[in-house]
Amino acid sequence: MGKLREPLDNIHSCGLPVALEVMGERWSFMILRAAFNGVRHFEDFLGVLGIARNILSNRLARLVEYGVMQREPLPDDRRKIAYRLTDKGYDLLPALIALRQWGEKHGLGVAANPVLCDARDGEPIAPITIRSHDGRVLDVRDLEWRMRGEAREEAMAAAL
Repeated sequence: MGKLREPLDNIHSCGLPVALEVMGERWSFMILRAAFNGVRHFEDFLGVLGIARNILSNRLARLVEYGVMQREPLPDDRRKIAYRLTDKGYDLLPALIALRQWGEKHGLGVAANPVLCDARDGEPIAPITIRSHDGRVLDVRDLEWRMRGEAREEAMAAAL
């Protein structure tokens, strides 16, 4: 991993602390998982997650505050609220799947059931990977940090 180095002194230019501020603990991911599985109402989250009311309330409020989920009053009873994923929330699906796959590989030791499949052909999805701009699967030895703008110039110069 010799080439894979980024400046660690400027935490404000890294997206990881921002993501961890929003999603950096177990219950946020479990709520997200439930939301991807169609859970929408506070009482339903309580039932499927086995989470304490105050923790659920806090985590839902945080996910709404950061724009990962939105609160929608139900048309038939404005006192009841549905929690729905926003586009920002849907963008977390690859991260959620990657973490799940990592947990199956390094925690469970086996793929869990049910398995996530492509709806078109019914086949299980491939492992989440890092891919190059042209679709090649990359591993850590293929990666390096470069400043924007310099990356393309250096790559083009190396190709000559």
